[in-house]
Amino acid sequence: MSLTDILSPSDIAAALRDCQAPDSFSPKKFFQISGMSKKTSSQLKEIFRILDNDQSGFIEEDELKYFLQRFECGARVLTTSETKTFLAAADHDGDGKIGAEGINFIYRI
Repeated sequence: MSLTDILSPSDIAAALRDCQAPDSFSPKKFFQISGMSKKTSSQLKEIFRILDNDQSGFIEEDELKYFLQRFECGARVLTTSETKTFLAAADHDGDGKIGAEGINFIYRI
């Protein structure tokens, strides 16, 4: 399964266009534009699984900086400040990674 099986390719493209410039990425806005904020819990878990590149059950900082590239391979890498801000907002237990069980982070940020 791919992200385009869950999200509209046109919504993904619009979300990526919105954050092309460095330091312009807003997780909340990206989730809204891409349609992620409207998905069911099971769809969100599938999106999380796809984004968890090494299938460890967590999205770590190294994976998070390539977040946009998981949606489109030519997308930019998140800046260090964007990555840290995203991680801080989504890391509900402060362990430095986003756990699959905490998929509700999409709604919290």
